[in-house]
Amino acid sequence: MYSEELYKTDPEIFDVVRKEAEREHSGLELIASENFVSEAVIAALGSVLTNKYAEGYPYKWTKDTDEIDYSKYGRYYGGCEHVDEGEKLAIERAKELFGADHVNVQSHSGTTANMTAYFALGEPGDTLLGLNLSHGGHLSHGHPINFSGRFFNVVQYEVDRQTEQIDFDTLLKLAREAKPKIIVAGASAYPRTMHFERFREVADDVGAYLVADIAHIAGLVAADLHVSPVPYADIVTTTTHKTLRGPRGAIIMCKKEFARTVDKVSFPGMQGGPLEHVIAAKAVAFKEAASDEFITYQKQTIANAKALAEALTKLDYRMVAGGTDTHLMLVDLRSKGVTGRKAERRLEKVGITCNRNTIPYDPEKPFVTSGIRLGTPALTTRGMKEPEMANIAELIDELITNIEERDRYPAIKAKVEELCESFPLYPRRRTEYKNISAR
Repeated sequence: MYSEELYKTDPEIFDVVRKEAEREHSGLELIASENFVSEAVIAALGSVLTNKYAEGYPYKWTKDTDEIDYSKYGRYYGGCEHVDEGEKLAIERAKELFGADHVNVQSHSGTTANMTAYFALGEPGDTLLGLNLSHGGHLSHGHPINFSGRFFNVVQYEVDRQTEQIDFDTLLKLAREAKPKIIVAGASAYPRTMHFERFREVADDVGAYLVADIAHIAGLVAADLHVSPVPYADIVTTTTHKTLRGPRGAIIMCKKEFARTVDKVSFPGMQGGPLEHVIAAKAVAFKEAASDEFITYQKQTIANAKALAEALTKLDYRMVAGGTDTHLMLVDLRSKGVTGRKAERRLEKVGITCNRNTIPYDPEKPFVTSGIRLGTPALTTRGMKEPEMANIAELIDELITNIEERDRYPAIKAKVEELCESFPLYPRRRTEYKNISAR
């Protein structure tokens, strides 16, 4: 019904949506930061909740204590009684899912969540210690072109050259020299376990606050398949897409002592009106993440990542850090004589989507790179398992080994599409789009 309205009102945008649905169905999505949400999450995102302006919170802080009172109205607009209920559900579900003292569910993205965390704990000019982007970190962990690098005095730590993992003795030495106000524990391209307890030891040694960014591993943490940072970090941020399989957005979790400050920095400090339709979709995702099915899914995601890494290793690809403990891996392509940029672009030609990525101590420029990052959350959502990972490794290798032989691309693409047809994505939605556009 709603697709009909879109088609009648704006056939061009309808066609964009239809083509994207087909692209997602007919290709192998290996971008580690992407996933496919449920129809229930999509329904919440496309609901009338998008109409409501709701600056403020569905509670008020009590005057003299660090307690929130849901019975008191904390919005700056009327008519929020129903979105209040939705936001309360998102908050309480996230608190239970992660065992957090306090959760703010209003952040629009992981970067704005990190911005809120830094300004809740420090001031412009304070020293921030974060993982170098080229070693697996994120732009918002202190890159010079990002707000974090512009507002803070950034010192960056790197992974060990031999193990390609974080060396905590080296990190401690660097922290003692830099004397940071904030240490950031987190990554966007680090395939091994993040040892948050060791980060806490370093932070305590130098008197720093600890911010944990679990954007990539939040689903694994929620399923108790990766150590949780909640007992160790002062503030934890995460996106709600990626392994958590929710809508695009973020949340901030923190210890009780920082809750009031986090809320004030988020609103009115960083953002205006929250996106209540997205918050409702977050609530749906948190409910899904509390199920036994979600735990099974996360176990398979890790199993698939290990299987894909092992299959590629057998085909003479080197895995950065020797493999993976999580949902992602970094593949060093130098032995194949192919750059990450070329591999990304050519793989996309046959329906395999991934992203170029620097490897530690990469000799190539960041726009070119020597590696690619691969992840299994989206493939696992479709129902694929270890046998399919072995097949996908062979398809990747067939393309890269014959990367200049473009006449072979159609046959590889046909194999990709045949595999995808066995694991259909949004079949009812795609059928509806086809029926409407065929008129």
